[in-house]
Amino acid sequence: MRAAFKAVQDGKQVAVLTPTTVLCFQHFESFKRRFSKFPVVVEMLSRFRTAREKKDILERAEQGKVDILIGTHALLSQGLKFQDLGLLVVDEEQRFGVRHKERLKQMRAAIDVLSMSATPIPRTLHMSLVGLRDMSVIETPPKDRMAIQTIVAKFDEKLIRTAVEVELERGGQIYFVHNRVETIYELASRIRELVPQARVVVGHGQMPEAELERTMLAFMDGEYDVLCATSIIENGLDIPRANTIIINRADRHGLSELYQLRGRVGRSNRRAYAYLLIPPEQQLTEIARRRLAALKEFSDLGAGFKIAALDLELRGAGNMLGGEQSGHIEAIGFEMYTTMLEEAVSRLKGEGREERPQVTVNLGISLRIDDSYIPEEGQRLRMYKRIAGAESMSALTEVRAELEDRYGQPPESVLHLLIAGEIRLTCEMLGIAQIERKRTLIEEPKKAVTPPARPNVQRPSFGSWSTAQPPREPLAGRHGQAPQTANLQFSTRAAATRPVTNATVALRETAAVRPSNAPAAQAGKLKPMREMLYITFSEKLHAAPQEDGKGLNVGALMKLVARNAKNGAQLTPQGTLRWPLSSAQADVVLAETRELLEMLRPEGGSIS
Repeated sequence: MRAAFKAVQDGKQVAVLTPTTVLCFQHFESFKRRFSKFPVVVEMLSRFRTAREKKDILERAEQGKVDILIGTHALLSQGLKFQDLGLLVVDEEQRFGVRHKERLKQMRAAIDVLSMSATPIPRTLHMSLVGLRDMSVIETPPKDRMAIQTIVAKFDEKLIRTAVEVELERGGQIYFVHNRVETIYELASRIRELVPQARVVVGHGQMPEAELERTMLAFMDGEYDVLCATSIIENGLDIPRANTIIINRADRHGLSELYQLRGRVGRSNRRAYAYLLIPPEQQLTEIARRRLAALKEFSDLGAGFKIAALDLELRGAGNMLGGEQSGHIEAIGFEMYTTMLEEAVSRLKGEGREERPQVTVNLGISLRIDDSYIPEEGQRLRMYKRIAGAESMSALTEVRAELEDRYGQPPESVLHLLIAGEIRLTCEMLGIAQIERKRTLIEEPKKAVTPPARPNVQRPSFGSWSTAQPPREPLAGRHGQAPQTANLQFSTRAAATRPVTNATVALRETAAVRPSNAPAAQAGKLKPMREMLYITFSEKLHAAPQEDGKGLNVGALMKLVARNAKNGAQLTPQGTLRWPLSSAQADVVLAETRELLEMLRPEGGSIS
């Protein structure tokens, strides 16, 4: 109201957008009562107005004769035009879609927007957290306000009767939320049977406008004790006497919706009660169980921000540049998405943020934080992120000091992880895009290959398979019998027509004489291998001039390669440096990698 009054005093018009007709009517009454002593014209545009009244209000708004216009979705119609709109107030912002809010921005590009919500939708909350929108949190409750006691229970008629009777005894009123119009009258009749002394009335969005208005006003005036309604009462009803709400099938409602419904009670100095009823025979889903548990946990005053943050976690942040107001980032991951978004926001703000080069360090050693050192997984991931995102040596020093202070002396694997972070920073300064360790085959000098000697094989004589070997003695017979001999002779026709089987081919290949350099002959020999570092330089290193303290010392690189060429050092035509390592042990790999980078660093180069 203060912002609207300030805008009107500056000659601007104000539009107040509400999601329901009941809330619109309450705002209209509150604005008229507050501005009754000032020359401010306040009008309401909703379905409570007739067609003639709507037409008159639209004409006066276009002429600038209406200062504050309060309305529902009728404010978003194409026929509504303002003469000089300066402020847009969106109450219960979570009930509107992106298209609705963008429609009002199209009316005038330079308007100020004030969005109010106890539980903002994930997209809006995330936009505020990343700095696209300003956000202020009101956590101080009104005077003498008490926290709402939340009870999650299975549907029980005895519980309903007890809750209604207790509230009636202290002169209060009750909301009973049943979000199904088809069965709401049947449930209202059941409540009348359970508590005959209670005056029960039904209200839902499909009722005629005049009847719904009479029902709400009668309940606000205390003519009824129990209002059996749908979620139309979710937004804006402020009835101090109503301090008990019973929500049937609470598992079908969203987290923010349950929080809004619970907020309809507890608006006085009395203790309020919220009963969340679930079906007794059905099993709840995991996400429904988490919703109800969170609502029961966050029952203190001012817990709306915690509820919204949990809703952001459960539903996801949605699409920042599109229309989806919830959804998880699955394609590229949340961390990558957030990093890219921060960079885009800084560019839009005009902040000169230097783009960090991408460096890949793969040394083939264990770089991890064991759960025995940091048991909690969330803290381990946080430390991984801090080490990977460190932009200076001082930042890594702070991380190590924090690790020692909180968890004690780091083990060897954590120290290796910190050293790998230092190597990454050095590579960024030198313009190295990738550094990787590989086992490489050592190339031996090629020798002259002598042709193999042809074996001296005696061919069988014509008509038989006799050889030059001396005849063997026949094998001794069994059981004292005389040895048996067989004179096997084959004709040339039989030998020519004999089928060639796979076994015959395999036997011939095995018996064949192979040259010494054949792959099969080399299969049993161990090939000499060596650990090598493969260093790939970034393309920007060749294009950009060398800065002071940054870049690569090309002269030192060429001298290093020349001095260590006999050990296997090589600079390939593609610009990749191959550097030999003396061992595959983690300490040796890290030490020799740091030593190599130190030799490549230009004079005066350092990482702050």
